[in-house]
Amino acid sequence: MASAFKIAALFFLLYGSLRWSAVSGTSPTDMFEQWIAQHGRTYANESEKSYRLGVFTRNLDFVNAFRQAGNRSYTVGLNRFADLTKEEFLAAYTTTGLSPSDDSYPGLHPFRYANVIAPSSIDWRNKDAVTPVKDQYSCGSCWAFSAVASIEGINKIVRGSLISLSEQQLFACDHNDDGCTGGLHYLAFSYVFSNGGITTEENYPYEPNQVACDAPKQSDHAVSITGYEIVPTNNEKLLMNAVANQPVSVSIDSHEFQFYTGGIFDGPCGTNLNHEVTLVGYGTDKNGTAYWIAKNSWGTLWGDDGYILLKKDVAEKEGLCGLAIRASYPII
Repeated sequence: MASAFKIAALFFLLYGSLRWSAVSGTSPTDMFEQWIAQHGRTYANESEKSYRLGVFTRNLDFVNAFRQAGNRSYTVGLNRFADLTKEEFLAAYTTTGLSPSDDSYPGLHPFRYANVIAPSSIDWRNKDAVTPVKDQYSCGSCWAFSAVASIEGINKIVRGSLISLSEQQLFACDHNDDGCTGGLHYLAFSYVFSNGGITTEENYPYEPNQVACDAPKQSDHAVSITGYEIVPTNNEKLLMNAVANQPVSVSIDSHEFQFYTGGIFDGPCGTNLNHEVTLVGYGTDKNGTAYWIAKNSWGTLWGDDGYILLKKDVAEKEGLCGLAIRASYPII
């Protein structure tokens, strides 16, 4: 394994360093050491560190080329994922997911927001309906974080209390879904409905290495829901109607999100849904570009303090990165 690290590192370093040296007086090695100090990263041995330097250098080359190309509506940078290859990042922080089925799950209600008049913009963060950004770590449990954020939001809107709820309960006790392998937000809502509620994050904190369900904590309900609803597929207008009334969980294609640091993401992306986030608002920038505000679960050192703005009202019926394909929200 050590020799494999060394061979790969030499290739990465030769390719990346030659290209970077032409545009910067700062060496990739110096930048890597600064990045290590900033993010507190440690490696098992020098061979692994050398390999990670090679990966970092390639990623540095990508970021520099993106910036030099210019004329983009969003920015990228060497964030907390800068020592991971794209394949490693996707394997650790996204999900292989569960395939949706036509089965009926308990708690499903008809869509209620078809005829509402939505405001031109809304940001549920400004209404104290969004808890701080959380971190799923290297586990495909995004579905649990997305669902919990939506429940936290509607509980604040309806009952007046913003309570940080337990992703761990969903992760360990919701057998409709599949832990780090993946899950679906609406199955999580169905579980919470059937279970009679969900406990607080304080009572049952997130520990992705703990897969056994704590039954007493599962039964210590802090918030209950009366069901959930699914937004009609491939319709950004109806999705906006829903988000105008509460945070909404969506599935999304996140294959190109790794180095996003700000601005309105407009692609490239497809509709290979491999991640779940929570839409907590929408708006329009000074140039007239409409966007969604999505709360992610990769910590605050990713994106715009843990959020990503996604271009809204695109030509594709599925929405940007497929965000209008599969959306749902809890009801109280």
